[in-house]
Amino acid sequence: MGGRMTRRLVAAGVSVTGYDLRPGQAESVGAAAAAALGEVCDGTSAVLLSLPDSRAVEAVVLGDRPSSDGLLDFARPGQVLIDLSTSAPSSTRRLHDLAAERGVGYLDAGISGGAAAAEKGTLTIMAGGSSAVLDSVRWVFEPIAAKLVFMGASGAGHSVKLLNNFLNAVTLAATAEVMVAARAAGLDLAAVLDVINSSSGVSFASLNRFPHIIRGDYLEGGLTSNLMTKDVVAYVDHVRELGVPCLNAAGPLASFGAAANLGYGEQISNRVVDAIGDLAGGIRLSDATGSSERADAS
Repeated sequence: MGGRMTRRLVAAGVSVTGYDLRPGQAESVGAAAAAALGEVCDGTSAVLLSLPDSRAVEAVVLGDRPSSDGLLDFARPGQVLIDLSTSAPSSTRRLHDLAAERGVGYLDAGISGGAAAAEKGTLTIMAGGSSAVLDSVRWVFEPIAAKLVFMGASGAGHSVKLLNNFLNAVTLAATAEVMVAARAAGLDLAAVLDVINSSSGVSFASLNRFPHIIRGDYLEGGLTSNLMTKDVVAYVDHVRELGVPCLNAAGPLASFGAAANLGYGEQISNRVVDAIGDLAGGIRLSDATGSSERADAS
């Protein structure tokens, strides 16, 4: 996702300096490569983070304390750090406060829309932090997002991100199960989706994912099953901190956990439908030519 957003920024004429642990990654998306992490703060007004989770974000922002090698050790007063990751709101608030002590702005900016929206620059961004700081860097979001919503104080953007991702996980896993059941029942899958998408069972998954999946296009390149599981666990931790009962996490945790155990963990989370199909005796919604079939269980 970070690479896709970088391409959009570069295409819009924004000069980007990138740092990645993988050699050549920054150059491959049009950024000038930084030899060391701290170089991304040199001559820039905003530093964007796109990382797997709060543990990675904290390691990058704070470094390996007590040594001084995190972004906060290089950031200048007035500079803005923007966390585009799916992070724990409690961690985000802590980093925001530490940044504020140094006069550095810190925004949480959860993103949604998937790989396709990142490619097109039509992401939805939910932001938390100071509204004044957000206004100062709105130009950063223009090439990558079609919708930018200020959610409130620090952590609010990442809170909404976790809530949204949980619904995404629930509806993807549930729709996958339903479509496998529809296939087992011998139903026309396109007709089933037509009914669902005109009825009360409609969701982002049924509208935007499964019309492709039943034709054999899994929309590769998006969130993996392992990362989806990580996001659901982060949601569970968040609502526990809020004192809200968590009654619906077992389904997606079981579904994406099964996907990981069956070998789909590092593939796009849409492959959860194949994991459920495996457990149902080898059902596949389609083959490469788009015809429905029952595959041999792997």
